[in-house]
Amino acid sequence: DPSKIDRSAAYMARYVAKNCVAANLCDEIEIQLAYAIGVAEPVSIKINTFGTSDISNNDMLTIIKKVFSFKPKDIVQQLNLLEPIYSKTAAYGHFGRSDVEFPWEIVDKVQQLNECKQTILTTA
Repeated sequence: DPSKIDRSAAYMARYVAKNCVAANLCDEIEIQLAYAIGVAEPVSIKINTFGTSDISNNDMLTIIKKVFSFKPKDIVQQLNLLEPIYSKTAAYGHFGRSDVEFPWEIVDKVQQLNECKQTILTTA
C-alpha cells in the first residue's frame, strides 16, 4: 500500500541513494527519513556518506532536498507507486534485483544532482 509512508519512504530512500552514488556524489550513502502523522514533510532527514564523499553531509543533504521531494504524495507520484507492481516484490525482495525493473531502482537524476552540486559549491 503506497499510502503507508514506512514502505514508500523506504523506496524513496533507495531511489535517492542509487542516484547519489550514480552521480558520483559519494561511494556509499545511508538515508534515514522520519515522518509524523499529519505532517507532509519529513520531520527529519539524516544522511551519512561514511567519509566517501568530497562534499560535506550538510551540502549533500542540501543537494538532495533541492532535487527530490519527500512529501508522501510526491513520492507516490514520482515513483509511480499506484501501478500494480507489488506482486513482483513478493519473492526475492524489493531491492537490488536485476530481473525486474522497479521505479525506485532507476537512476534518472544524475544530471540534476551534478548541476545542483556545482551550484552549491560555487556559491559556498
